[in-house]
Amino acid sequence: MSSQRATAFVPGHVTAFFSAHPADDPAVAGSRGAGVTLTDGVTVRVSAGDAERATGDAEGVTGDAERATGDGEGDTTIDGEFGSIGAVDDVLAELDATAADVAVETDLPIGAGFGVSGAAALGTALAANDAFDRGRSENDLVGIAHAAEVGRGTGLGDVVAQARGGVPIRLEPGAPGVGELDGIPGTARVEYVTFGELSTETVLGGDTAALSAAGEDALDRLRADPRLQTLTDAARGFARDADLLVPEIAEAIAAVESAGGEAAMAMLGRTVFAFGTGLSDAGYDPEGCRIDAAGARLVDEGDRR
Repeated sequence: MSSQRATAFVPGHVTAFFSAHPADDPAVAGSRGAGVTLTDGVTVRVSAGDAERATGDAEGVTGDAERATGDGEGDTTIDGEFGSIGAVDDVLAELDATAADVAVETDLPIGAGFGVSGAAALGTALAANDAFDRGRSENDLVGIAHAAEVGRGTGLGDVVAQARGGVPIRLEPGAPGVGELDGIPGTARVEYVTFGELSTETVLGGDTAALSAAGEDALDRLRADPRLQTLTDAARGFARDADLLVPEIAEAIAAVESAGGEAAMAMLGRTVFAFGTGLSDAGYDPEGCRIDAAGARLVDEGDRR
């Protein structure tokens, strides 16, 4: 019997560099590149709506009478405030759970390059599947969330990276069964400072030819030498060559380098990140966490990890 509620944790994801690979089929579309998943992330709690919406009598719903159905629309909250995330809505529709209530909680800034929308979609897929006993596999759920994120234009590679965890290298674009991933072993401390938002939709909706060429060059460098230092080196070159580097990020990177460290810009956002204590050593007051080795997962109620 389904539990009617479940909780998932999805790590944040900072993309170091990428190349865009659009396609009509969202399972094939995506990005190549690399990034870092974080122990700071997004917690998603999914539960059945009110009693009138949590009935199994609706057409197209089979199994437990306690399952949420599409008879009505559930509520979505983001850090306690009513809101809407298009990719979350699409995931719920795919899982026949549009009447479910979804609570998204995160300490990460939204729109600043941490993959919050992708995390919300993936967390919703994992939690709704468990809460309402939909019987979908992990790859299916990652594919659903990936398609929702790509379809909404809010990301290309966050979902598959967040599902894997660690320091994922996206060798080929697409959902599980299509895309290909590798990674860099690591458990390092990660520091970050955010200066504001950068519109993912605007960047991905424009001409991405120069950006993708820079991303392919960066990926070649990292594949030849898969180390964290190479990741940050390649990320800095990518931001410069793709003409995405903003002044405040350039200033922070220079300050970290002067203090003996290395830093890079998170894509796509006005965020700088560094391994170790680079930003602290440079005089900033950063947020700190670690590389998340586990990837997206179901957690006990009340647990954020």
